Amino acid sequence: MDNGTTDSGPSGYAAARLRLLSEGARSGPPRRAALADLTDTWLGGLFAAGAEVPRGVALVAVGGYGRAELSPRSDLDLLLLHDGGDPRAVAALADRLWYPVWDLGLALDHSVRTPAEARRTAGEDLKVQLGLLDARHIAGDLGLTTALRTAVLADWRNQAPKRLPALREMGEERAARMGELQYLLEPDLKEARGGLRDVTALRAVAASWLADAPRDGLADARRRLLDVRDALHLTTGRAADRLALQEQDQVAAELGMLDADALLRQVYEAARVIAYANDVTWREVGRVLRSRAVRPRLRRLARERSDFLRRAVAGDGRALGGGKTTPERSPLAEGVVEQDGEVVLARAARPERDPVLPLRAAAAAAQAGLPLSLHAVRRMAAGARPLPAPWPAEAREQLVTLLGSGPPTVQVWEALEAEGLVNLLLPDWERVRCRPQRNAVHLWTVDRHLIETAVRASEFTRRVHRPDLLLVAALLHDIGKGWPGDHSVAGEVIAKDVATRIGFDRHDVTVIATLVRHHLLLVETATRRDLEDPATVRAVAGAVASQGTLELLHALTEADALATGPAAWSSWRASLVTDLVKRVAAVLSGEVPADLADAAPTAEHERLALEAVATGAPVLSLRAQTGPPAEPSGDPEPLGVELLIAVPDQAGVLPAVAGLLALHRLTVRTAELRALDLPAGVEGSVLLLDWRVAAEYGSLPQAARLRADLVRALDGSLDIAARLTERDAAYPRRRGVVAPPPRVTVARAASRHATVIEVRAQDAPGLLFRIGRALEDAGVRVRSAHASTLGANAVDAFYVTGPEGAPLPAEEAVAVARKLEETLRA
Repeated sequence: MDNGTTDSGPSGYAAARLRLLSEGARSGPPRRAALADLTDTWLGGLFAAGAEVPRGVALVAVGGYGRAELSPRSDLDLLLLHDGGDPRAVAALADRLWYPVWDLGLALDHSVRTPAEARRTAGEDLKVQLGLLDARHIAGDLGLTTALRTAVLADWRNQAPKRLPALREMGEERAARMGELQYLLEPDLKEARGGLRDVTALRAVAASWLADAPRDGLADARRRLLDVRDALHLTTGRAADRLALQEQDQVAAELGMLDADALLRQVYEAARVIAYANDVTWREVGRVLRSRAVRPRLRRLARERSDFLRRAVAGDGRALGGGKTTPERSPLAEGVVEQDGEVVLARAARPERDPVLPLRAAAAAAQAGLPLSLHAVRRMAAGARPLPAPWPAEAREQLVTLLGSGPPTVQVWEALEAEGLVNLLLPDWERVRCRPQRNAVHLWTVDRHLIETAVRASEFTRRVHRPDLLLVAALLHDIGKGWPGDHSVAGEVIAKDVATRIGFDRHDVTVIATLVRHHLLLVETATRRDLEDPATVRAVAGAVASQGTLELLHALTEADALATGPAAWSSWRASLVTDLVKRVAAVLSGEVPADLADAAPTAEHERLALEAVATGAPVLSLRAQTGPPAEPSGDPEPLGVELLIAVPDQAGVLPAVAGLLALHRLTVRTAELRALDLPAGVEGSVLLLDWRVAAEYGSLPQAARLRADLVRALDGSLDIAARLTERDAAYPRRRGVVAPPPRVTVARAASRHATVIEVRAQDAPGLLFRIGRALEDAGVRVRSAHASTLGANAVDAFYVTGPEGAPLPAEEAVAVARKLEETLRA
């Protein structure tokens, strides 16, 4: 055997290989291609070096080598293909090829097969088939290689409906075992989810012709991961795919990067692109395979329908029917529909004219537990424009709804981020995007941790009076980690700016900023300070300033810890924080909440009230509310529709009005009910309802029709409960997010004149009607009601008294609250 000592032999190849890898000027794809070309030339020389080269034999590169992606320490994946001729000659050729490779210490993955054996092995082993999809001819019989490639691709396309599910399962198992590349501190560049193996799988899906991956950024992401792997091989001197902590600074230096954090951020960005493309592609594969599975049945049904229609209209000479079906589209929100398991834009949607559309679509998708389609996200991104500052109320509400949707929020947020919509909505997000956390306690990058905190916070929305403030603070609590210095101090400044831009009022902005500034206060104080020292408790009380902020901070503290990782929260820590919160609440309890002050009636209120007294019937006013234009030359910004109703004081007003609005598919954003003091000399008592509503679908009903239906509801001729039950039975609610159960409590010492019952629940059509009817059934009188919808959460307070107008006894109040909670959970 001639191992060769010339330039075509092992020594010549080794010297040329060393020169190539030592050239600082050539790196990345050019170096990988040059290394593959150099190796091809050497192996081709070895192939032809014998006295006689057998016919019907070809040397084929497969796998990564087949793709010409040779990193410095990559394996050589080789197939010696033969037509079944002289086995001795083939064996001698194999020895002439393999031994020089081994002598150089290069890793070799080799096989010797006929085309039939190669196809049979590929049919039995998915990994072999994936490698053959990238087969590339090196030397010998080109026709043999070409025929094998053609046959393997044909086999793959024919078998794809059966083999792609196995390929997907292989990827999911690998992800479960290796983790997600975009969040790991020591990631495996090849095996982790979002790594190089996933790119290979996406190439295989594309080769099947059933689906294709989103191309934008995918090739660049793959190149970046390969560049990092090249640098890892060069700095460690071994075939490594795991980017260990102790090697990251060297790898960063090899790539000319500032430090290990910059390296990890680039790796995470690449992995995120690949992971998103992976999700989108496999969703499309699933859709295509489902479509293929039902197509024969649809064709049969279409033929039967066509035959029936032809018989029905046989006399007019036209052939009716057809086999093409249009996917069903179900409305989710304005401009947003569900189609084939994804959220897409309605045909009439105009992203360039509707800046709230991305948030509305995202909130609808998260609430329904469905993914946003790639086409929809890209269309919104192409037409998107920044929201006006401050945001319109609807945009703020949709953001809160998205953040409060639980686990589905993650995939929806990732879809928005993949197309740049998150940075458009929140420019400050760029500094935390893909930012690594050098702390083993943290499972996630900074940005994913913020989303995970919002997901955890959504579980606590029944514990707090203002879930919207909790959710937004959860999203922003670590936003300062993208800036120098204490991230809590920097975050407070950023949070103020963001909350103001989102459209919160001055008080709410202060609360959000306080939560961000002190999001570590409770856990750090509880675990590091003496809780028996009064100064400790007073310091915390001084920082939070109010019971409401303390309540929010407690929930945020737990959500933050749970979203960090298992080591960040325990029953011991929870008990310490709870003990601290109780002590701080005791210090703050001197500030007893006062009754909600009754606002002085406006001229419009008095006019409606006097008309209601004069007619003895309900009177209402329905008018649109607008704010300043989003642009100097634009139209006024719509804020919603104000519904004013004056009704002579009587039982059943609250459930009647709430049920009527639900019946007309009007969403209640805020609701106020209170008794109105009439001018001196006017006898009678009037209830005034001041509500802000929005049409779920279509346009608002006419005021005259609403008034007529309200009269019928109050006199009992319109059975609202039966009508709502009938509608719910006809249109069952779509399965979506599993919301936390409703919670009903009695607010202690909230008022000296009434008992305050607080309800926190998932907003739903008819919710306020059910609450009002339950309170009526309990025999209590609603003195005033203050209902609000915060994202997907309803937070309502009802000031109730007994028939004589006095607050309820403590035991009776608890019983009413318990009964109401049971009713809402039923």
